[in-house]
Amino acid sequence: MKTILIMRHGEAVPMQAKDEMRALTQKGQAQANEMGWWLKSHYAPDAVLVSPYLRAQQTAEQVLALNPVEFNETCKDIIPSGDAAFAVDYLETLISLHPQYKTWLVVAHMPIVSYLVDQLSPGKMPIFNTAAVAVIEYDEVTHRGCFLKMQAPSK
Repeated sequence: MKTILIMRHGEAVPMQAKDEMRALTQKGQAQANEMGWWLKSHYAPDAVLVSPYLRAQQTAEQVLALNPVEFNETCKDIIPSGDAAFAVDYLETLISLHPQYKTWLVVAHMPIVSYLVDQLSPGKMPIFNTAAVAVIEYDEVTHRGCFLKMQAPSK
């Protein structure tokens, strides 16, 4: 069994011409830091996939400052308009290639984070607050996940 953690980035500045360049607000940085501490004490990821968008990268930096990992990859398939089925196929491939990693963290955006949960645990499609984390217990043999819970920052 593996644990897959699906995380939405922290609060970002309002929409602008280049969506991929939106940065975290001060509140978003605090949210990412709070969730980094929560992850450290509950799930401590071994491997991370992160969207190339600035706000997701900044969120991952906050989390990884508290939770150093051996495997950290930027994945262009987990952008807001990405194909969740394709992204999950890629994640499952990485999991099979790296069996030593037990806990995977994916840092991305709405709406793809909700679609990723549904792909991994059919019938579950939660709405994510900023910096929230969905916890999925994943069986790499059957390629099925069980949605366990959602954790959101207090701020």
